[in-house]
Amino acid sequence: MSSSSGVISTVIVIVMVLVIMIVIGLRRRAEAIRNNAHLSEFLTTTMDKFLHDMAKEKPIRFTSQQLRIATDNFTNLLGSGGFGAVYKGVFNNETTVAVKVLNGTSDKRIEQQFMAEVGTIGRVHHFNLVRLYGFCFERNLRALVYEYMMNGSLDKFLFGEQKILLGFEKLHEIAIATAKGIAYLHEECQHRIIHYDIKPGNILLDANFFPKVADFGLAKLCNRENTHVTMTGGRGTPGYAAPELWMPYPVTHKCDVYSFGMLLFEIIGRRRNLDTELPESQEWFPRWVWSNIENGDLGQLMEVCKIDDKNRETTERTIKTALWCVQYRPELRPLMSMVVKMLEGAVEIPAPSNPFGHLLVETQIPNNSIFANTTWTESKSTSDLTESKLICATPEIEAACSSA
Repeated sequence: MSSSSGVISTVIVIVMVLVIMIVIGLRRRAEAIRNNAHLSEFLTTTMDKFLHDMAKEKPIRFTSQQLRIATDNFTNLLGSGGFGAVYKGVFNNETTVAVKVLNGTSDKRIEQQFMAEVGTIGRVHHFNLVRLYGFCFERNLRALVYEYMMNGSLDKFLFGEQKILLGFEKLHEIAIATAKGIAYLHEECQHRIIHYDIKPGNILLDANFFPKVADFGLAKLCNRENTHVTMTGGRGTPGYAAPELWMPYPVTHKCDVYSFGMLLFEIIGRRRNLDTELPESQEWFPRWVWSNIENGDLGQLMEVCKIDDKNRETTERTIKTALWCVQYRPELRPLMSMVVKMLEGAVEIPAPSNPFGHLLVETQIPNNSIFANTTWTESKSTSDLTESKLICATPEIEAACSSA
């Protein structure tokens, strides 16, 4: 009798355990269904399709809990800006990362920036582009997980107290490597990527001061067949953005070339291009550089910029490259692959024309006029030589620079 009672008790216990497990399973299933329902309401059709497409690519989709653990609940702030904030994090495998938490004035704005960054840098891999490990897209957290760049952005080594740490030779190496990264975006990706915001703050340096292009929040993919991109609003940072970005005309990838040219000027001078505390003639550095080149007085410029005479040839080459990059008409600017060759000394650089002449006189240049001294760009396609249909009227460059 006691034996049969023991069997009955065992059966009852087993049944109760099974019932409890079934109840827990059903509750979890119901909770998952509710969460999916909330997620469906949260995701727009566009974003849902985008996340589905990105699943075919390599970026990892992290949960908010994983990122909170990795960042110690977002305690180590690396920097912040209009986009949101960046925090340092460490995963269990000791991989250090930078977690960029997106904030904005509206969900649509955040969604646009999220798709711009993940949809561009998430599809490409190059040693001169910052690597995107993955992302998180949940109702309470939209974040991007990037490789950690120990030395931060280039701007603090050009304008801050740390600018004495990097010499001219190292800065020149940084310029070449940055140009290679941009050239890859323009000329080697399956779809051309226009960055739209090349500036020192978006060039990050690793532990060995190796540079990588970062911040693709304004970037845009475009088919190579479409040489022009129609803009719905101004992009870029005043002082670095090409003139055509502030005009109601289609733009091309040459806007990045212009921005890189302005970056080159700041690398040469190790100062901001606009500094109203300097003598009037030197306030806007690019135009002061041009006046020195025009007068054949490279010595004064090198003295002011504290560049050793042994780097004279490299300095002249870098200045010529910068002046070509910031030509007012986009079609006169070189391709970034040519910029790399110019900086490396692999090609002879013709004397550039004055890129700031339009600031003095309003002139109209016929669309079919290509200066004879641009023959070094003949390797470009015909479409590249006829991209711009801008009328060269005076733009508000000085006003833009003064707000930088």
